Order: sequence, then C-alpha cells, then structure tokens
Amino acid sequence: MTHPPDKLPSFADLPVKPDAPPNSAWGLFGDHDQLGTLNLLTPERIAAAATLVRKGAVFPLNLRIDCPEPPLYGRGAPRHTIIGEGGNSRDDYIDSFWPQASSQWDGLRHIRHHVHGFYNGVADDEIIPGDTGKLGMEHFARKGIVGRGVLIDVAARMEATRKSLDFMRSDRISVDLLKDCLREQNTEVETGDILLIRTGWLNWYLESATPVQKQQLADTSARREMEAPGIAPTTEMAAFLWDLHVSAVAADNPALEAYPPATDDDFLHRTLIPLLGIPIGELWYLEDLSNDCAEDGVYEFMLTSAPLHMPGGVGSPPNALAIK
Repeated sequence: MTHPPDKLPSFADLPVKPDAPPNSAWGLFGDHDQLGTLNLLTPERIAAAATLVRKGAVFPLNLRIDCPEPPLYGRGAPRHTIIGEGGNSRDDYIDSFWPQASSQWDGLRHIRHHVHGFYNGVADDEIIPGDTGKLGMEHFARKGIVGRGVLIDVAARMEATRKSLDFMRSDRISVDLLKDCLREQNTEVETGDILLIRTGWLNWYLESATPVQKQQLADTSARREMEAPGIAPTTEMAAFLWDLHVSAVAADNPALEAYPPATDDDFLHRTLIPLLGIPIGELWYLEDLSNDCAEDGVYEFMLTSAPLHMPGGVGSPPNALAIK
C-alpha cells in the first residue's frame, strides 16, 4: 500500500500532477496505485476505529444475494444448486451470479471517464480478466476494508421535518441536506471515514414497493428511464465528498446518486471512481443500523468489509459489518 501524503489537497487544489485531468487525484497515492482513497485506511485509523466497539452490537449491511428481485440494470438472478442428494454430504454452486446485482462495491475498474479513461490513467487494454490487468477487485480484497464508519441518516432527518423523497423519481439530495443531517446528529466526519448515506429507498423497496413497481424498475427496455433518488450528481457534491477525505462512500439506493444521469457530464460516478479513486457502495442494508443509531445517538462505528478475492473483478458484494 502507498502511504497517503501528510497533507491532502482540497478539491480546489486538484489535480496534483500537471498532466492529470481536471478534478482528478491521479498520482496522489503514486503513479501505479490500485486502491484510490482506500489508501487512507492506515493502521493508525484502523486501530482508532476498533476503540468504537463499546457494546458488541453487530449489524450486517448486506442484502440477500437474490435481492432486488427482479434484478436491476439488466443483470441476472442467481440460481443456487445443491448436489449430493441421498449421500452423507452436500455441496452447492451458483450460476448467473452477478457480483454487483445486490449489495455491492463498485471497484475502480467499474467505470471510466468518458474523456479521460480509467483511474490513474490505466489504459483500456489493461482492464482484462484475471490478475494480469489493473484496478481489479483483488487489490481491495488483499487490503481488506476496515475503518471508522459514519452514518448520515437522510431518511430520518426528512421524516423529522415531514418531508420525503419520491422513491420512483430521481429526487436529488443536496450537499446542504447532508450537512444539516450531520449537524442534527452531532456527527463529525474524519479523514479516512467510510461514509454511509441512508436515503430510505431500500426500506421502501423491501416493505412498500408493489410487484408492478419492482418490475418497472427492472425493465431493461426502459433502463435509462428507471428513476431513483440519491445524492446530487454535481461538482459541488464531488467537492464536498473529496474535501471530507472519506475513504469510500456507500448508500442504500441503486446508484448512490440520483438516477438516471441527464448526460455523461451529469454523472457523479464518472468523477468519484475514475478521477478521484473513491469506491462506491450501493444497495447496502442500513435499517437495523439506523434504528440503533437513533436509539443511542451514536452514528459512528467500526466498519469491516471483505470483498471477494476475485482477480480482475469489477465489483463485489461488500460482506460488510458495522460493529458498535
């Protein structure tokens, strides 16, 4: 792992290399970096996160691997087979397993910038199957993701102010609303934190969405028209997240940001992943954690995540736990 610099640049000070794209962190963690902002999860920050475990409460943040159902974005549904019937042992396997169909990390090879390409200038022909390519999920897996997690409970704040998101529309959560939530929670974000944003979308999907609505969301013929709320896909939002110096950001909605993007330039993924090297988590289950945070007023916790050690992987289930 490349050690992060002692002083991290602000978004306004990017890029740090004269030949790097605008608003990019290319070269900040070294010219051959494979981890992006996960470099901020230093041993010192990991040790500090361990001190946040006070009552031994564990909150798994993962959906079932067959949810959402039907799958979104044209992805397939897993088919689980058990073999060994009639014998004394069993084995099983999964067909049509899409690592980004349920709770997931988007890795650094998930998406390229439409002009500048992949993170840190990695060439298109270096994004290949196996561990001979670059930016694969195996780098996240070898490091392991452990640090201080912080929940921003947007859904709870909106409920308290008698407002709500339209879960079938691309409502945008502003920077000001995220700041307001942090103030109301009395929560500070520190360098290297893993930021979790609860929009309430997943709770709506699991508890209230009708079969017709779920089918509409999954309709691949209308993929670009599928709408869901999320954080605003703006330069202001990218600057806000970068200046917090988070190591990663995840949410309980399909795309972290409001979907669909209006244009390639109105798509936060293309700034966070290929330019800034910030991993994105989507469809994380945050309901039990949210309830506990509201009960004890503590919105910080130790967070662990063990992505699949899949050479050349584009994404992975997070296998994430919040521990308080």
